Amino acid sequence: MRLMVEYSNHVPVLLDEVVAGLDVIPGGRYIDCTVGAGGHAEAILEASAPGGQLLGIDADPHAVSVTSARLRPYGSSVLLVNDNFRNLEAICTRYSFYPVHGVLFDLGISSLQLAGEGRGFSFRAEEPLDMRFSPDQRLTAADIVNTYFEEDLAEILRSYGEEPHNRRIAREIVAHRPLLTARELAQLIERMSGGGRRGRIHPATRTFMALRIAVNEELESLKSALEQATRLLGKGGRLAVISFHSLEDRVVKAFMHEESRECICPPGVPVCICGHQATLRLISRKAIMPSAEETERNPRSRSARLRVAERI
Repeated sequence: MRLMVEYSNHVPVLLDEVVAGLDVIPGGRYIDCTVGAGGHAEAILEASAPGGQLLGIDADPHAVSVTSARLRPYGSSVLLVNDNFRNLEAICTRYSFYPVHGVLFDLGISSLQLAGEGRGFSFRAEEPLDMRFSPDQRLTAADIVNTYFEEDLAEILRSYGEEPHNRRIAREIVAHRPLLTARELAQLIERMSGGGRRGRIHPATRTFMALRIAVNEELESLKSALEQATRLLGKGGRLAVISFHSLEDRVVKAFMHEESRECICPPGVPVCICGHQATLRLISRKAIMPSAEETERNPRSRSARLRVAERI
């Protein structure tokens, strides 16, 4: 019953746009690299019927359990794997799931994790500072917060959270160690900022995002996984990526634009020496954004950006 409630409360972002962007066809083979609660996966299975197949991957074992219950009616059309998408090619090789018609990444934190699983993703929760997507990972947010040098903390907040007050927050964290729960850390930052919000954003938002990205090595994994996904696509296959903050979107945009060019030599080089060949065609040069209706219905979607490219 709990699993049913969790996935029934999940609202997938840019759902129609994802199905259209992937150009889902009956009998197609698709990969959802961040299956979460299964909203996008279910829509892809519906659109690819009859005969469609879906490989769903998630580093979070709880997400795999939730989605397994949701997608049980689709039987053998679904294969769910608890793993990190940084291992995408190895997973597909293990299950002979290639080439494929489409690959989807829905980046960032899922609604399941924000709802509270005892891992401290939400700054409103009295939960341990964990933030690991998978319990098999070793490094936790508590390790970073309570053991890293102040300079290293500030750099994580600057580079992964784009936090303008990174030095001050790092200094306060070091001065108030140990910090053991998400709420403790959030309250410290809130007091430091005078208890106010920056518009709609809680003052701890950027810090929590930076810690989560650092713990899970998200940006490094994304760069590798995009390259792997491109190799797994058959000719005409689509790559679709939803990002929720500028760091992710910059990685995706840069990758797609580079892979859509024949030459990537630095400006000023008179003759091409890189030998690079384009592998992708941009479906839309600008990111696809949610409609006003969707953002009103689902406020979490307001920062979503969808980019789509096609294998050539």
